[in-house]
Amino acid sequence: MTDAASTAPTSCDVLVVGAGPAGSAAAAWAARLGRDVVLADAAVFPRDKTCGDGLTPRAVHELSRLGLEPWLRDRVTSRGLRAHGFGQTLHLPWPGGNLPDWGSAVPRTELDAHLRTTALAAGAVGVEGARAIDVVRDGDRVTAVLFATADGVLEIACRWLVVADGVRSTLGKVLGREWHRETVYGVAGRSYVTSERSEDPWISSHLELRGEHNEVLSGYGWIFPLGDGTVNLGAGTLATAKRPANIAIKPLMEHYADGLREEFALTGPLEHKTSALLPMGGAVSHVAGRNWALIGDAAGCVNPLNGEGIDYGLETGRLLAELIDGAGDGLDLTERWPAILRHHYGESFSIARRLAGLVTVPRLLPALGPIGMRSDLMMTLALRWMGNLVTEEDADRAARVWRWAGRRSLARDHRPPFS
Repeated sequence: MTDAASTAPTSCDVLVVGAGPAGSAAAAWAARLGRDVVLADAAVFPRDKTCGDGLTPRAVHELSRLGLEPWLRDRVTSRGLRAHGFGQTLHLPWPGGNLPDWGSAVPRTELDAHLRTTALAAGAVGVEGARAIDVVRDGDRVTAVLFATADGVLEIACRWLVVADGVRSTLGKVLGREWHRETVYGVAGRSYVTSERSEDPWISSHLELRGEHNEVLSGYGWIFPLGDGTVNLGAGTLATAKRPANIAIKPLMEHYADGLREEFALTGPLEHKTSALLPMGGAVSHVAGRNWALIGDAAGCVNPLNGEGIDYGLETGRLLAELIDGAGDGLDLTERWPAILRHHYGESFSIARRLAGLVTVPRLLPALGPIGMRSDLMMTLALRWMGNLVTEEDADRAARVWRWAGRRSLARDHRPPFS
């Protein structure tokens, strides 16, 4: 492990900026495929990240591909979603099929550190405390990245650059990444609180989130058991440029928690409260250049219907590593990478952000929410669709309907995902 400019590598084959799930997955897969990899991050690990900490079966599947299922099995596991709202409580098991029938929740301080360690064990060289500030170019290629460190400016040359520096993506902005807010985005916060139900086998989501004046908000609250005596408690709202979210998230979390203290045996104050803006549904453009590409949150790979991003981070890290490994120096990622992202996520992101945008319309959720919550079948389908638990291999009717709706939605998009 390297953490100072004086001892860091000066060049590599694949340089990964950002050691969250996306970056660490990309580094692990690239190193396993025989590439010379450097994994750099602005933080010193372990470090925290604003997140609900939930791991859907889709994320569990990717972690298992990395060989981490035994490690994950030692953490808390979830059987499915307990959905609350409009006078109803439904228990909706994970559907299984081509994905695992269980989920989990791991604090990001622990998950990200373990994923980074996995990448280093595969052969990647870690650089901590190095904040990417600029790039060096030769024509349309990035030849090196400049990092600010405690020891001064560090320059690392590379053949391929993987940008995985999160929702704000400072390096992505340097490279021209632009976030478009006309489609739905999220404003979310999370906290930790002690609970006697930390071992609960169900994650809970409150689809009827109310404000201090008892108004129904265009968002949801969650309680994810962590198995360590605490739960991750958070709330998020959806917004668009036309209908921004004028809500203070941290006071909203306190209000949300106050109404659930007895039911969920919450004790003590909310700790480590943080919040973030979330680009969703591929609502970013310029996600790739000739020899560089954005992945995970940096590329807007966040589910508009549930705020999940870990699974997409893990998947895009693997997909990009495999793409780089399978092609020679003639590979141009400028159009190839956005096309791959649209192939895997375009349809689902398009219909998901269209549906999520409807939630921001005043009075629509209070009108339709009670109808949906009265139907176990409708909510079971919603869980599968909202959780992006439809795989390319699925051929059942629900999967076909979702893909059909996605194709129709994508054809109507003024700005398709990742464009």
